[in-house]
Amino acid sequence: MIISVTADTFKLAKVFTISRGSRSQAEVLTVRLERDGVTGWGECVPYARYGETLESVTKQINNLPSSFDRLELLDMLSPGAARNAVDCALWDLEAKIKNKRVWDLIGINNLSPQITAYTLSLESPENMYDQALENSFRPLLKTKLGGGEQDIARIEQVRLGAPNSRIIVDANEGWSPELYNELAPVLVRLGVEMVEQPFPADDDDALLEIERVLPVCADESCHDSTSLKNLKGKYDIINIKLDKTGGLTEALNLKSRALSDGYKIMVGCMVGSSLAMAPATLLAQGIEFVDLDGPLLLSQDRNYPLKYDLNGVYPPEKELWG
Repeated sequence: MIISVTADTFKLAKVFTISRGSRSQAEVLTVRLERDGVTGWGECVPYARYGETLESVTKQINNLPSSFDRLELLDMLSPGAARNAVDCALWDLEAKIKNKRVWDLIGINNLSPQITAYTLSLESPENMYDQALENSFRPLLKTKLGGGEQDIARIEQVRLGAPNSRIIVDANEGWSPELYNELAPVLVRLGVEMVEQPFPADDDDALLEIERVLPVCADESCHDSTSLKNLKGKYDIINIKLDKTGGLTEALNLKSRALSDGYKIMVGCMVGSSLAMAPATLLAQGIEFVDLDGPLLLSQDRNYPLKYDLNGVYPPEKELWG
């Protein structure tokens, strides 16, 4: 099997800001696996929050042997971006060799479009009102918050701009327990359905002590199925991202185990192209929250991009992936 890695850049439609900083482009790695003239591919987004760079992830992939399968890959690479791109490329390769769709290989039936959140960039309350108004036709909005005194004003403006949309919020580890206790009742009153990762992942034990009037979703605190033992009693929902689990194989395992443990499920993404989202559309079937809007934030995308409309995000065409 021949493995190749390329770095690709996709411009964003506009600058995108979260509590950790801003970006104007998505930098991704594209992995191709060729066997007997057939090529499968996958995409990952190295994330500095987890100590990943384009160079470090490329090195991990280039150090792989020339022959392995998905189960062997689980032992070769840790959960993260490198394993994600390779694992998804292996699924695509198998589907092409067998002339089947990946969901047939997995045994997922009756795929349908799923409503996805659309993320509003962290800005001033006035600018977030403008964003919400522009996207008020969307059924579900996700609002980035920054942990400052303006967070209540931000949500009030988003609700004013999009009175009929469902709203979820993402604090990106930016809150304190005191701020949660202050904000949560207000957000519930404004119809917010949950908050992602309010506290730092390594300092979230406070969730055991507070009354979670606003449901809490684990993002940075949840990577793969081994994370579940540390989430009990803290979180109501877990966010499954392929770049955290290290691919579709472990993501399916995490979803199954989390459901058995009583968690609700969110499927999320880094900011990447349709190729990165495509495998996640399989995970997104029949869950509470879908956040696969990466391509909607881009000014350019892959050929044969995912289809989005008011019914949601659709499973990929075979020309794209799977």
